[in-house]
Parts: sequence; structure tokens; C-alpha cells
Amino acid sequence: MSDADDIARYYEAGLEAGRLFAGAGILERARTEDVVERHLPRPPARLLDVGGATGVYARWLTEVGYEVHLVDPVPRHVDEARRHSGPPLASARVGDARALAEMDASADGVLLLGPLYHLTAREDRVRALAEARRVLRPGGVVVAAAISRHASLLDGFMRGLIDDPEFVRIVERDLAEGQHRNPTDRLEYFTTAVFHEPSGLREEAAKAGLEVEKVVAVEGPGWLMPDLAGRWADEGKRRQLLDLLRRIETDPAVLSMTGHLLVIAHRP
Repeated sequence: MSDADDIARYYEAGLEAGRLFAGAGILERARTEDVVERHLPRPPARLLDVGGATGVYARWLTEVGYEVHLVDPVPRHVDEARRHSGPPLASARVGDARALAEMDASADGVLLLGPLYHLTAREDRVRALAEARRVLRPGGVVVAAAISRHASLLDGFMRGLIDDPEFVRIVERDLAEGQHRNPTDRLEYFTTAVFHEPSGLREEAAKAGLEVEKVVAVEGPGWLMPDLAGRWADEGKRRQLLDLLRRIETDPAVLSMTGHLLVIAHRP
């Protein structure tokens, strides 16, 4: 099975639709929204949500007044994004982050909250970031997500997955190369992907001609809390958690403890 087939198999299983509404995904979504809201231009700016999957973030942004155009390579995701209730997206279509069907300097902001995960070759990731730069107006912002180099190791510790020798072999390659491969039938071990170190994410954005502002830890150490669900259900404790994570989001030590990273960059 090719890498493309492996990735398609994973997403056609429909796991993405509910991922951000359960477990650590709830914290990932809340923190991503917090960071995005602080760095995007104000609505009604024109945004591209590239690799926007089923439209979780695109729907939220549409509801607060943005003009949002979603692009995703998985037809199932695009169909689901189109079928949601509430304000309609400006558009939703199948497309490739490396070759956007958008005019130069036509967007105020670009979200890449998934494409860099599965572009396992560096030149493809730089190309996707360069496409984001091309379609941005001068001064426009890119928010691009990456999976942390240590994500599977930390997840394995937290969920006891390191008891499986096959999972340990996956982790060993992640740590050595940043290339994640899952030869098992267990979809919870994820699919073909690249896991970033913060410096690598920063360097790729700069190589694409973007001015990097910062790299941010999304979940920080919060996703490793054994009582996360209970704390999240308590409004006061939830606000405290989000406040503390915001305070440490750029700490270099924390960048190695998070599940996901965000790079904030601008078109000169």
C-alpha cells in the first residue's frame, strides 16, 4: 500500500469528524481557536482553510463573521463540510495545498491545520507554505500546524501503548527520523505522517519566504493530565487551564511536551 493509499484509508474511515470533540482533541481545538483568534485579521477578512477536513474550524470562523473558503484533498471531508447546519461556507472544494486554485494576493489569512502532517517530503511542505504565501496579501498571516516530534512517545506513555512492541517500533522511527509509519491494522496508531521539531517547522516556513513570528505549543503538557475530562467539565478549572497554557505556549521546553505545534508567519 502506498503512503497516499494509507492516508486515504485512515481518513475514509471517518475518524476525523469527531476527533476534536472528545478527549485531548477538545483541548487541541480550544487552544487552536484561541491562538488563531489572536493572530488573524478581524472579520470579515477573507480566509482559506487549507486541509480544513470536515470544516470544524471553518464553521467556527464563518459563524464569527469571516469569509471562509475550505480546501481539502479528501472528498468525504468536503462533502461533510458542505452539509453542516448554520451559516454556509463561502466555498468548499477538493484541492491540493501544493497547488491552490486561488489568485495571487487574494486572501487575508491562510490556515494550514493539517496539510503539513502528511507531506512527508520537505520540498512538498515548503511548496505548500510557499503557496500560502503566494495567495496572501502583503501582511497577511499564515497559521500552520504540525505534529510534535515527541507526540507518539508521550501518547504511548499516557495510554500505555508502549506495552505493544509494534507501537514501540513506530515510536523509535518517529524519534530517529520524524517519519511516522503504521504497518499495523490499528488505526489509533495514526497513519503516514511527518512529526516536526520546532526548529524544523520554523525553518520550513522561512524557506517558503514567510516572516516567522513565533512557534506555539498547542496543548502544552495539558493533554497529558489524567483528569483532563473532569477538569474541562468545571468552567473555573477549564479557564484556569487555558490561561496557564497560554502563559507558557512559547516556552522552548514546553514545545517538546505538546502534541501539536503552530507556526505563526506573515507575508512580507
